[in-house]
Amino acid sequence: MHQGNRLLSPSQVAKAAGVAISTLHFYEREGLITAERNAGNQRRYRNDVLRRVAVIKIAQQVGISLRDIAQRLAQLPTDRAPNARQWTQLSRQWRSELDSRIDALLLLRDSLSGCIDCGCLSLKECPLRQPPGV
Repeated sequence: MHQGNRLLSPSQVAKAAGVAISTLHFYEREGLITAERNAGNQRRYRNDVLRRVAVIKIAQQVGISLRDIAQRLAQLPTDRAPNARQWTQLSRQWRSELDSRIDALLLLRDSLSGCIDCGCLSLKECPLRQPPGV
């Protein structure tokens, strides 16, 4: 085992990552993280799983689906920690999607107060339901 590839118990990972052990098991079942088994058949995680869990949590907080997270994480190596270039590539893949979500949220924020008192009687005519410029 190389330096930096220390194996951690589920409780150590859960505590360090701020998640429940059951969350780790769920992430493992969904293919988001992997564990090794020791001689006693107990789960052990490489310490680089902490970064994966952090990425999963952050991605979920901004509304990225677990399916999309799993697809993106599947592009990273599983036998070692991803390098900086690989993490950068992953973040670029989400950037345009996140920019689109930000634009939609800004439109909603800026239009919402006018919507409460706008008087439109039809969802068909609602400016929030129509893309800008339509």
